[in-house]
Amino acid sequence: MTLLVQTLIFLLAAVIAVPLSRRLGLGSVLGYLAAGIIIGPFGFAFVRDPDYIFHFAELGVVFLLFIVGLELKPSRLWVLRRIVFGLGAAQVFTSALAIALVAWVFGFSMNTAIVAGLILGLSSTAFVLQMLAEKKQLSTSHGRSAFSILLFQDLVAIPLIAVLPLLGPNASFDDGVNFMQLGLMAATIGGLIIGGRYFLSPALRVAARSGIPEIFTATALLVVIGAALLMQVAGMSMVLGAFIAGMMLADSEYRHQLEADIAPFKGLLLGLFFIAVGMSVNVGLLLEIPGRIILIVTLLMVTKAIVLFPLALLFGLCNRAAALKLSAVLAQGGEFAFVLLAIAAGESVLPQSVIDELILAVAISMLMTPFIYAAAEAAGGKITKPDEREFDVPADNHKEVLIVGFGRVGQVIGRLLNIVGNSFTALELDSSQVEFVRRYGATVHYGDASRLEVLRAAGAEHAKIFVLAVSDLEESMKIAEAVLRNFPHLTIVARARNRRHAHKLMSLGIEHIFRETLLSSLAMSEHILKSLGQSPEDAKHIIDTFYERDSRLLTEQHAIHDSEEKLIQSAKDTAAELESLLRRDKREN
Repeated sequence: MTLLVQTLIFLLAAVIAVPLSRRLGLGSVLGYLAAGIIIGPFGFAFVRDPDYIFHFAELGVVFLLFIVGLELKPSRLWVLRRIVFGLGAAQVFTSALAIALVAWVFGFSMNTAIVAGLILGLSSTAFVLQMLAEKKQLSTSHGRSAFSILLFQDLVAIPLIAVLPLLGPNASFDDGVNFMQLGLMAATIGGLIIGGRYFLSPALRVAARSGIPEIFTATALLVVIGAALLMQVAGMSMVLGAFIAGMMLADSEYRHQLEADIAPFKGLLLGLFFIAVGMSVNVGLLLEIPGRIILIVTLLMVTKAIVLFPLALLFGLCNRAAALKLSAVLAQGGEFAFVLLAIAAGESVLPQSVIDELILAVAISMLMTPFIYAAAEAAGGKITKPDEREFDVPADNHKEVLIVGFGRVGQVIGRLLNIVGNSFTALELDSSQVEFVRRYGATVHYGDASRLEVLRAAGAEHAKIFVLAVSDLEESMKIAEAVLRNFPHLTIVARARNRRHAHKLMSLGIEHIFRETLLSSLAMSEHILKSLGQSPEDAKHIIDTFYERDSRLLTEQHAIHDSEEKLIQSAKDTAAELESLLRRDKREN
């Protein structure tokens, strides 16, 4: 079977299984798993050897960890410190210990039980967040608690990925060679951190200055894959390198653009990884030993739920109903279990028979989660409202105002918002402008706001006001159309370069439009009138009258803005009317 035919099989299975799975409310991860099971050796055997695609599909996990690193800048972790490092750590380690004890009681060796406990103590970030987002429950108390716990799980997965190969039978510290290897690992990590701090941003700056989007994307891929391969050469997991690279760029002005460029590759390759996992799921075990598999799934989910319920109450983050929902939504095994079990298989950390059973059990636990959560919702009653505690804020880019275009206009708006204590997210496409503004201490991110994925990464879904401060007419219209189409809830406040620009924005239905030079021109005119002898009252009246009539004219001319001849005549008529009006006012006064 040629590579092209196999690619066709993978794509066909994905485009059928994943939308169907999401339509059934089961999430995309289970769709990919189902697609892998169907086409794999334990299904219809369209593809008989899944191992050969694992190495390529692992890039999906690499990209996932890079994006996780981008999200974990120190300031964010500090805001979430109590719930992340408190409840999150308590959940992971208590669950791991409880699962290990249960596994040991049921006959597993102590080493196997401990490794299984650590792996199964993690829940599914992708699955849970997607399910809660679809139900619009991420802002509830149990939704935000789930986010923070999953954040800690993503953090703890990194050292697990790094340490797990050291637990295999070939890992020994009896001689000096392995200690030298540890030194090499430490030096590699240190070098990546130092290099990332001083060289990654300049490299991305050069790529951004090229003005070629493909070059920036290629540079982003080079950074991720290069960091991953560097770790692999040093004898560590590739995902550790990607995670560190992401952390180094978490405060970079290119963060949102990087996330947007990497996200499509991450999505496709992560989907391929889950398909490969699904191909490895030995569904025959469910027929051979159904009682054992069902017992493993039951013990896994019940143990995690029993551990988490009292912890949620102990930390005072949820009431009983919300704690029940939190326990139900995090009771499954997670996608990192597939990653860790794949490493455990490659390093012979666990027996293959145990790995096959656990992979199947994790997949079934994920499949059961929507039904168990629905039962918890029915039992828990009304959704709890979120409280306003600072440490419960789920993400740092959930700002009420999103400013696109951080030039003269955007900067003034940003400064005033800062003065009154309103935070905002700012995007700017001109990399030199980003560098210039950041030198003065302002926070602005490099990103193309006409791209949907960039807007999402910048928090457009959670914002209330969208400030369109881009001066270029075509770019402004492209962004406005993207926002109106994908984020209709946003109130758009737009900068118009001139009347033509304003008319085009009005044609899209945008109501709050400000011509960039009008108010400053009126202010200058008022000063000139007073300098020429007009009283302050008369000068203000003249300016106010002109502004009111010009605003009406803008609206009236919108209907004829495509006809230059009609526009010229309308402008002449309005000028004559305005002159007559002001002269009459002067006579009456």
